[in-house]
Amino acid sequence: MNRAALRSASLLLLVGLLSLGSVVAWQHFSAGAIAQAQQQLKAQTWLSVLPPSSYDNQPLQSPLVLDNPSLDHSQLLAGYRATLAGKPSAVVLHSQSQGYGGPLELLIAVDSQGRLIGTKVMRQQETPGLGGKLVEPGNHWLQTFTGASRQTLPDSAWALKRDNGQFDQLAGATVTSRAVIQAVHDALRYFDEHRQPLLEGAPHE
Repeated sequence: MNRAALRSASLLLLVGLLSLGSVVAWQHFSAGAIAQAQQQLKAQTWLSVLPPSSYDNQPLQSPLVLDNPSLDHSQLLAGYRATLAGKPSAVVLHSQSQGYGGPLELLIAVDSQGRLIGTKVMRQQETPGLGGKLVEPGNHWLQTFTGASRQTLPDSAWALKRDNGQFDQLAGATVTSRAVIQAVHDALRYFDEHRQPLLEGAPHE
């Protein structure tokens, strides 16, 4: 290899190394910003069931330990405690039940008095136009549970009216409606039975 060719090869190698170094450096410096943006997006989604004025901590950073999370009609996947001025204000429970089309995942927020303050569908495979209406804009069926608790409604009332309960069903979606009502009822009962550890116990690090 003559000197000119060697010089060209060395130059190409140097350019390649500089390019690789730039990519690695960019990934290193941008990774933190990307991770932070992902955390903020997750928080906006997961904490949307909580009124903004109801907490001043970062609940997702301190997941709770959930004892016996397999419930009568659903499974609790995770739990998070919200606090305001250092005092527990609410708990967000991530619940999974069986819908008509597959697993149905909900976020269920309960205040410190055991009242439901918000419900959000995180994942669903329900039939579009029927059970899938749960996630359609403008559908307010989930809001019918807000403010309810086991103190204001007896356990027997947590069912569809066609099952001698309190609640109307989502039109054309009996199985989906039952799954949601049962999951919400399970979550409220779990809160009542585990109130102290949920509100005061140490979070899982």
